[in-house]
Amino acid sequence: MSRSYQKTPITGYTHCRSERQDKRLWHKRCRKHERIKLSSLSSENLDDHCTTDRREVSNPWNMGKDGKGYFSEKEQVHFVETLSSKRARGPQEQSSLKKRLLYKMMGK
Repeated sequence: MSRSYQKTPITGYTHCRSERQDKRLWHKRCRKHERIKLSSLSSENLDDHCTTDRREVSNPWNMGKDGKGYFSEKEQVHFVETLSSKRARGPQEQSSLKKRLLYKMMGK
């Protein structure tokens, strides 16, 4: 599975881990609007029904993650170097921490 989705270094811009709650609220609002529209139609006019547009019930910019971006290898290495220099106590610990963090990031 070398082309697995998890191995692509694409992440959300913000620190939010998941949009699960935002998506639940969005689907709940969407279903509610659909129910209201369907109940207002009579049985003869069911062909005139227009589904609810997703922009009517939510705005993706108000959700937890504003978007996604590519996190290149160069940026990953720079991030790991700065993080390991702040956390490590000595040069040996710094190099082992660098290796561990890079391995962890490349696996995702």
